[in-house]
Amino acid sequence: MTVVLTNEIDARGVATLTMNHPERHNALSAEMMDALIRAAADLGADPAVRAVVLTGAGKSFCAGGDLAWMQRQIAAGPEQRDAAARKLATMLQALNTLPRPLIGRVQGQAFGGGLGLMSVCDVAVGADHAKFGFTETRLGLIPATIGPYVVARMGEAMTRRVFMSARIFDANEAVSLGLLARAVPATGLDDAVEAEIAPYLACAPGAVAAAKGLIRDLGPRIDRRVIDHSVHALTDRWESPEAAEGIDAHFAGRKPEWARR
Repeated sequence: MTVVLTNEIDARGVATLTMNHPERHNALSAEMMDALIRAAADLGADPAVRAVVLTGAGKSFCAGGDLAWMQRQIAAGPEQRDAAARKLATMLQALNTLPRPLIGRVQGQAFGGGLGLMSVCDVAVGADHAKFGFTETRLGLIPATIGPYVVARMGEAMTRRVFMSARIFDANEAVSLGLLARAVPATGLDDAVEAEIAPYLACAPGAVAAAKGLIRDLGPRIDRRVIDHSVHALTDRWESPEAAEGIDAHFAGRKPEWARR
């Protein structure tokens, strides 16, 4: 059985969470989301942990939501759809409120929910060959539950440039948008991540946690009302004819109706 998330903690207290479903490009299945929620709780409660690195195995950091999982939500009833959307929202908020520095090591492509994961990291560094995109609208969906975190990271003006068009952009543009702090050659990625980790090891862990909490209090408010709004936005799209057409077209290997006009 595949372990979809591995967690390794080194002697310094630096934990590395690796999404480990490379054959699915680390897509966010229900199992992956549950594993990330548990890991965030465990690491946040462990006083020996000083920093957390989030990365992916294989060619992609994260391809976004698992489309087979989404297809099941389109066919499900309202209660199941709501529970599924809340699982995704819960995962994002668990990582966003993790009381440890969260550093994204983006070794490959990130789409949709993968950009949401980058947005809840305190800093993300990426390989300069990687490609990115909010690809949901190609499928008749919207980047709903990731939306609050993306806007908090990029600001409304930058978000408008890429949030609706599903346009694919490169690592340099991801830096200009604020999604990545730096884009480096793949061979230098570990060194770039280490440069982000090292300063925290000289800081008081409690002060770091308090400072991170203060930033969240001072920044855009992502509270229950905002999360509920994003959940309802996602379930509304799952109920739409466009989402059914987009997902069906993907699995049938054809263009959706709006792309054939």
